[in-house]
Amino acid sequence: MDSRTKSDRKVAESRGRRADPSLGRVLKGFVRFPRALPIIIFVAISALTATGVWAIEKAQRNARQNELAQIATAASSALERRANANAAYLRSGAALLGTQDEISPALFQTFVGQLRLDANFRGAEGIGWAPRVDSGSIPSFVAAQREAGQDDFTVHPMPRPDQAYAVPVTFLQPLTERNRRALGYNMFSEATRRAAMLEAERLARPTTSGRLVLIQEGSTKADTGFLTYMPVFSIDQFGGRRLKGYIYSPFNAQDFLESAVEGELPKRAHIEIYDGQIAPENLLAEMKLGETGGTSLVRPIVIGNRQWTMRIESLKTSLLSEIAVITLLAGLIVASLALAIAWLLTRQAAEARQVIGILEEQAAIRNSLTRELNHRVKNTLANVLSIVSLTRRRATDIDSFATSLDGRIRALSATHDLLTQSEWGTTPVRSVIEVEMAPYALGRDATVDMDGPDVELAPNDALSLGLAIHELATNAAKFGALSVPQGRVEVNWDLVSSGLVRVRWRETGGPPVPQNRPRGFGTELIEKIVAHELRNPVDLVFEPSGVRCTMLIPVRTRSEFMIRAKENAPS
Repeated sequence: MDSRTKSDRKVAESRGRRADPSLGRVLKGFVRFPRALPIIIFVAISALTATGVWAIEKAQRNARQNELAQIATAASSALERRANANAAYLRSGAALLGTQDEISPALFQTFVGQLRLDANFRGAEGIGWAPRVDSGSIPSFVAAQREAGQDDFTVHPMPRPDQAYAVPVTFLQPLTERNRRALGYNMFSEATRRAAMLEAERLARPTTSGRLVLIQEGSTKADTGFLTYMPVFSIDQFGGRRLKGYIYSPFNAQDFLESAVEGELPKRAHIEIYDGQIAPENLLAEMKLGETGGTSLVRPIVIGNRQWTMRIESLKTSLLSEIAVITLLAGLIVASLALAIAWLLTRQAAEARQVIGILEEQAAIRNSLTRELNHRVKNTLANVLSIVSLTRRRATDIDSFATSLDGRIRALSATHDLLTQSEWGTTPVRSVIEVEMAPYALGRDATVDMDGPDVELAPNDALSLGLAIHELATNAAKFGALSVPQGRVEVNWDLVSSGLVRVRWRETGGPPVPQNRPRGFGTELIEKIVAHELRNPVDLVFEPSGVRCTMLIPVRTRSEFMIRAKENAPS
């Protein structure tokens, strides 16, 4: 049992070790990018919210589509019921009038009165009678109508020579002022009406005409309308059928639509009726209750053996429904709260890591400076002696000697202060060089020429440049151009590019430089340590005429080197 338990533990530990690398990479990723966790949380909650809003909107669209289908069904049924009711009246009228030898005004008025037209007939202009009158019988027909009481009755327009008969409107009930305009009008003279009448005669059933303007509208209005014709036949003694005329109903299309769908159309849709295909020139009537732009639905309907097209479109709605807006706002609030909490936690962790990184970097800087301090102390003592010797050779009296010596010693001290202060901000190239060369470039004893544009260096880069200039100056003061009165040093710098400055050091007039000289610490410092810190090679040449050195130094923005702005990658 003990051996098996130990074996199981080893297997579990091995599995845990195999899982550790991936988990470690994830943790390192969050350490390296601390803002990723709150952003991931916010994006995840926002994605869930967006998915919920999309699902809600999809359900709302489906509901609107189903509602529109119900509206279309109700509206088409209402229109067809209204048309069928009118057709029933016309059929009954055709059955009555077909049995009469003569149709008088009293007979027709009695027939219409007995129909007791109810609300189902709303939208129509009434019921009319238009007999077939042969072209040769038109004068006698007009005379008969005038004798019957229609004093100003005329047939207009007269049939063309190729037309055997006319179909003038003779009676039209109720006899309103509008309907009086239609009396005597030869409907067979107009192509749309003629086509409907011929089709009704052929089918012997109520037939609706195409889109037209009723005679009742006069010349002041252009509302569209249509007519429904029912042919009336007489039967001769041989059983033959002869067209006697037409009983018909004229309709204003807009009134027909509004009366038919009254109460059937919710105030969330727009309806249009077209004669045939959907086209502006085929529009019969429409009911617009608001701005359109929503879902649309097209339904064919048959009115009096003629096909119409009904188009229903839902009114334009807001971009999101109310429930979707509530869901979206709630999701954004939750995502924002989660983002704020995760942000605070990760910010605290990031600040702790930054403090640790700052302490580690400062420790590394202190170690480097401690090593450099040991070397600089020796060089400082040598510099002091060289300064005293150089000052003594150039001085003419005790006061000038004391003044020059005091200034150079103070400049040497300022070099250390500048290098220390450069850790906290940018330092001009000129300031670094001037501080390091100040002990050798005062007043009339100036033996150094400096020239170059204004360029700011990062603290570490300024420190490296200062170390290099200090070493070159120390070497020149010990062995080179600064060790003799006639020696001179030229320090020039220029911008190679926006991110790189070139510094040139050149000595002239000094003692000849031996070519077999040993390499000292200063040379190693410049060619290896300084070059490494500047991330560019240093060209240091000991020519017989004097030392020449060229350095390339990066020019960085403040965000690249400020310690508190860095995000140190984990080791």
